[in-house]
Parts: sequence; structure tokens; C-alpha cells
Amino acid sequence: MSETSETTETTETTETTEILDVISPLEEKAARLDAADELAKHREKFVLDDTVYLDGNSLGALPAHVPARVADVVARQWGDLRIRSWGESGWWTAPERIGDRIAPIVGAAEGRIVVGDSTSVNVFKAVVAGTRLAGEGRDEILADATTFPTDGYIAESAARLTGHRITFLDPDEIPAAVSERTALALVNHVDYRSGRLRDLPGLTAALHAAGALAVWDLCHSAGALPVGLDAHGVDLAVGCTYKYLNGGPGSPAYLYVAERHQDRFDSPLPGWNSHADPFGMTPAYEAAEGAVRGRVGTPDILSMLALEAALDVWDGVRIEDVRAKSLALTDFFLECVRAYAPAGRVASATPEAHEERGSQVALRCAEAPAVMDELIRRGVVGDLRRPDVLRFGFTPLYVGFADVERAARVLGEVLRDIPAA
Repeated sequence: MSETSETTETTETTETTEILDVISPLEEKAARLDAADELAKHREKFVLDDTVYLDGNSLGALPAHVPARVADVVARQWGDLRIRSWGESGWWTAPERIGDRIAPIVGAAEGRIVVGDSTSVNVFKAVVAGTRLAGEGRDEILADATTFPTDGYIAESAARLTGHRITFLDPDEIPAAVSERTALALVNHVDYRSGRLRDLPGLTAALHAAGALAVWDLCHSAGALPVGLDAHGVDLAVGCTYKYLNGGPGSPAYLYVAERHQDRFDSPLPGWNSHADPFGMTPAYEAAEGAVRGRVGTPDILSMLALEAALDVWDGVRIEDVRAKSLALTDFFLECVRAYAPAGRVASATPEAHEERGSQVALRCAEAPAVMDELIRRGVVGDLRRPDVLRFGFTPLYVGFADVERAARVLGEVLRDIPAA
């Protein structure tokens, strides 16, 4: 063997030894954390495999009991009972009943959430109804400039339809911008790209101090951290159910209407389901009482009841415990990334401060598309936000610390295998 070959072999052996020296303590730490994790027992409630699934912030994993429940809905409730199931199987009351199941997860009392339609449709209802609640002289809508695009599209359309001007701002700029002309502000609780958690109590208070309403999008926070809709005086809120709530692809969204606004909530989409006498079939519309006003047409029963079944995994779970584990998981992931990733290849776009962090970590990486493709091929599923964001969502009910360590370790391997741009 040549001197050059011996040198190369020695260098490779040294590098491998150094990597193993790093891996071993982190693997041991992961094992200790998993052993102490009181939420770990909930993992068995989900359909999972050897893949490290860190995309629950886009689509939550399937709760294992849901297929049997859906089979019963299809075969017995629809197949045998047919139309009788609107009464006998509780189909008609499902939107409010399931809303009451979601309520404690987001800090709301019963009777304030109705489930149905998509997030986009509920954003439209909330923004237009919010301008009507705000009253005369308030001709401006403020909107989160970092929002998920659909919220922005809907807010712009609502502004055109209602004759309001719309101003897009970073949420940090809203307290200084709100005025006596502001009807409402539409803000994402957690930034979908970076995972940054916005100050819901502070922004809501600033809007109220100027007489404006606070409308929050909870898609990336509900089921991951405490929201406190009632406690913080939120006026209106919307959210999806297929992320941390594990309701399934395209599962129905929900609308929150604070109790103090319910008698004046004027939906821009009045439908027969929200009529005070829905089976009267009268030509004149009279709104029902309470959050039922947020209903429109016939609910999608199959996906609605799949969501109801999925929510069973929350029985006995405290959202405060979920939040504590979420922060521990994301802290540990950042620690492992710092240990495993080659220097300079990734940088976190997610705030380090707990009070500013949701339940995801976004890493900026010049080679992000190729890196995510390879991560998925090697059994670590996150997602990509073009052009350069690797996004990893941590669902505390089924993600463990060993998953986190493995994901970061594989990321380091992929980064070493893919040349820097």
C-alpha cells in the first residue's frame, strides 16, 4: 500500500470515528428523552412505519382506528340506515358536535366553533363578516404579508367586494399601523414557511385598543400549542384539521366566532344549513342562533365523521404537554443538526426563542430540492418550500426523540453526499 493510500485510509477512519463519537451521545440522549416521554404511548394509536415522518404540519398521520369507523359510516350508516342517519346517526349535528371537540384544543368554550367547508371558504366568511361587525367608517383591512398565499388571495378579493382597501404588512408592523379606519387584521398564528409563532395576545390587544377586530388563521398552530381563543379575546378564527389534528386529506376546516359577536355575525355565504328553520324552505333568510350561522350547505359527512373519529386520539391529552414536548423536539433537532450537518450548509430560519417558535423547523439550504428528494428516498420525510427551505414538522403525539436524531443524522449524510452549490 502506498503512503498516499495509507494517509487517505487513516483520514477516512479518523473522520468516521469522529462522526461515531458525535452520534453515540446524541443517540443515548434520544433514548433517555424517549424513556421519560409521557406522550410516547400515543404513538401506537397511529399507522406508522420505519419512515421518520416529519410532515405532519402538512398532513397528519392516520389514526389507526379511523378506517373501521369510516367503514361503519359507509356500510351501516349510509348503506343500511341511509337518510335516517341524518337523525339516528347524528349527521345533522356533526358540524357543531365536532366543533365542540376541537374547542378545548384551541382554548374555546362549547358553542363557538362550527366545522365545515375549506379553510379558504372560512377565511372569506370571517373577513367579510368581520368588516360588517366593524361597522361604518372602517374601510381598511390589514393582512399578514407573510401569510399562506390563499389567505392573501381571499383577503384581497374580500376587500374588493366590500369596498375596503387592503394593506399587507409584516405582523410586527401591525400595532403601529392600526388606526380608527382599520376594520380588522388577518394574521397567521404560525408562519407556514419559517415556523415563527406570532404574538396572538399582544396583536389582538393592539387591534382592540384601536377598535379593530382580530382574525387569526390557526392552521399551523392548532394541535401543536395552546392558542387561548377565549382567554385572549380573539374575535374570529379559522383553521384546517388535516395537519396536527390528523383529520385526513382535505378534511373540513372550522370557523370560530366569539360569543359576543354571534348575534351580529352576518355571514356572506348564508345557506339553508345556517337558516333558523332549515327545513321550512322559506325564500327569506333568517339566521340561526350561535355558531351555526357559520354553516352554509350540506356538510361532507364522510370526511366530517373521519375527522370526528381522528379526534379521539386527543382524549386525555393536555395541549400544554403537547407544547412542552414540541419545544423539546425542536430544540433537540436543532442541537442534532448543529452536530451532524457540515458547517455552512444549512441555517435555521426558525426562531430560537421558544415564545417565537411553532412546532416546525425550517432550514435554509442552497441545494434544498435535491436534499429533500434524497432525504425522502432515505426514509426521512419532510417537505420543500421553494426555493431553498427544508421544512420539518414535529407532531408530538407520534414523533419521538429517536426519530429526531435519525432525521438530523441522515440530513448530515445527505449534505456530505450532495456537493455544495
